[in-house]
Amino acid sequence: MGVRAPSPRQAAAAFLDYHLRDGIAEKIACPALICDAAGDLFFAGQARQLFDHLTSPKTFLEFTADEGADAHCHVGAQRLALARIINWLDDTLGAGRGEG
Repeated sequence: MGVRAPSPRQAAAAFLDYHLRDGIAEKIACPALICDAAGDLFFAGQARQLFDHLTSPKTFLEFTADEGADAHCHVGAQRLALARIINWLDDTLGAGRGEG
């Protein structure tokens, strides 16, 4: 689902519709991987907030400065981040299915 708006200002305002109020996160039923960058300048604390609201099977991965992955989107350590994310996908979704 994308945001469609006639101007950048209206597009930014549309993001206010995405929130954790009203039990939205609690409606997620599939396994969820929530990644956090310890030094995220844009969304500090939001990954943990989402994780705490989830009631489905969930995993929290925090990326640190020691790993070089503490910036938003783990810039500086994308190979590490992708390896950990793909391992989670394999462990969570691929296990016991004869895939691989």
